[in-house]
Amino acid sequence: MDAALVTAIGVIGSAAVAGAAAMYGSKVAGRAQQEGTAVNGFSSLTNELQEERKELKTEVAALKLELAAERAESARLRLVVQSLGGTP
Repeated sequence: MDAALVTAIGVIGSAAVAGAAAMYGSKVAGRAQQEGTAVNGFSSLTNELQEERKELKTEVAALKLELAAERAESARLRLVVQSLGGTP
């Protein structure tokens, strides 16, 4: 074998190894990007759910306060009806 043939075989072998490494690297990079996208998506969803939960807690507290006021008004009106001789 002469030097040119050995060099050519070496170049072909190197190209095959470099191609395989590039394919593997691309596959790993794509997987990492997908995982990063999934993590960002879950983070965003978690933040949205926490904000919605906070808003709902505020709304529930306001509704409880409104219900208490309605019950107090109902009790007051029952007393008025009783004081006028009626039956609530």
